[in-house]
Amino acid sequence: MRRIAFALLGLMLCFAAEAKMRPGDTPPDALGATLGGPAVTVSSLHGKVVVISFWATWCGYCMKEIPVLAGLQSVASQRGLPLQVVAVDSKEDHDTFAHSARLLKKRLPGLLITWDRDGSIGKPYGSDKGIPVMVMLHRDGSVAHVHVGYGEDMLDSLVAEINELLVEPPPSAVAGITRSP
Repeated sequence: MRRIAFALLGLMLCFAAEAKMRPGDTPPDALGATLGGPAVTVSSLHGKVVVISFWATWCGYCMKEIPVLAGLQSVASQRGLPLQVVAVDSKEDHDTFAHSARLLKKRLPGLLITWDRDGSIGKPYGSDKGIPVMVMLHRDGSVAHVHVGYGEDMLDSLVAEINELLVEPPPSAVAGITRSP
């Protein structure tokens, strides 16, 4: 009887793992709220390549990654490229988020910093399994890539993926509308 129970539990865990966001999926709209500002949504960024990084101050690699992502955002802004980096502070208390957001905003002004208080925003992407998590969205808002637990050795491939997304054509303004002959 125990073997059947363990087998069922294992099967349920496999299905739960399959429920995570994958390339081509439509992600949840919420991306958290900025410090003292509005909620940020995927739909508000439609037409841009969106790079979402789930991070926390206690994550050493995350803190190294934030300036790199801010640099990408700065270059994209200077060149008029349709890119938006969203750094989502994951599961930290409000005081920690507020302090780090203020400091980062001063040093890295182009970065959009939001807060995922309880981890619910990042959970569909796998941030409940660990961070860092990086999600890249096509300009139409669909998921292009999801990376859970990566390191510096992947930096070149991550930048290459972002560059590939930036050369994709913009989503059609009338997507989904068919014209009659």
